[in-house]
Amino acid sequence: MLRWLNLSLLILFPIAWFAPLLRAGVLPLFGLSDISVITGLQSLWATDVPLALVVTLFALVAPLLKTAALALVQFGLLDGRAMPVLTVLGKLAMADVFLIALYITIAKGIGVGRIEVAWGLYLFTACILASLLIAMLTPKPANGK
Repeated sequence: MLRWLNLSLLILFPIAWFAPLLRAGVLPLFGLSDISVITGLQSLWATDVPLALVVTLFALVAPLLKTAALALVQFGLLDGRAMPVLTVLGKLAMADVFLIALYITIAKGIGVGRIEVAWGLYLFTACILASLLIAMLTPKPANGK
């Protein structure tokens, strides 16, 4: 069962990347713009390449790489000794959720505009937490394989 839940994350992560994380606007009278992981990355690549690289690592590469590698461990195609590396990848992915929450808190505290959390943030967070939980529940192979 864990194998199939883990594999489902390979579909759910890309959905979460395109889903609206939040809606933001400068003034309450104007409409809010949806912001997703992908639209945020597009803006970052145009303005701040080093930060875009970090966010791309945290939001896209780490979760997908961890999920794929964990699937290989679960199906016996990757040595079980890779589990500590997968734990680190999972923590990197969780760092992205923390940064998004921090940005929302700061923006709301400043009070310059209006921010509403959208369903994509919950989906993205659930995917990250599910990935961490699946990795914790996956038994480490006894022979190291």
